[in-house]
Amino acid sequence: MQAAGDLSSETWGDLISIDGIGEVVARAIVEFYKEPRNLEVVGRLLAEVTPQDAEAPVVSSSPVVGKTVVFTGSLEKMTRDEAKAKAESLGAKVAGSVSKKTDIVVAGPGAGSKLDKARELGVQTMDEDEWLALIAG
Repeated sequence: MQAAGDLSSETWGDLISIDGIGEVVARAIVEFYKEPRNLEVVGRLLAEVTPQDAEAPVVSSSPVVGKTVVFTGSLEKMTRDEAKAKAESLGAKVAGSVSKKTDIVVAGPGAGSKLDKARELGVQTMDEDEWLALIAG
């Protein structure tokens, strides 16, 4: 976690690219792991349990299988939760922020810094209609 404390590091980028983790939560995580007592507690917990990787959905024919997708701006044809659920059901990973690991950014009206970052990184961007056409087949 020490590398994650460097805001320019790849580890920091990996941390904030996790769905639901923004800069505030990421900083809290980094601070948590700086405390020796917390490391001791986590170590004792890991001695008792074995974390398992989540199983990825088995969808082989989807054009978004294995891709990381970020939704930004307003969606007009579905809620964000519906968009996320649909993407995940097709084998995509939905992230909350854009990083170099992002494959597609779906940008609706009002998209701002996430769309700008996607363009800066050369990430594929599309609007909601293009997204729906892509996942329709």
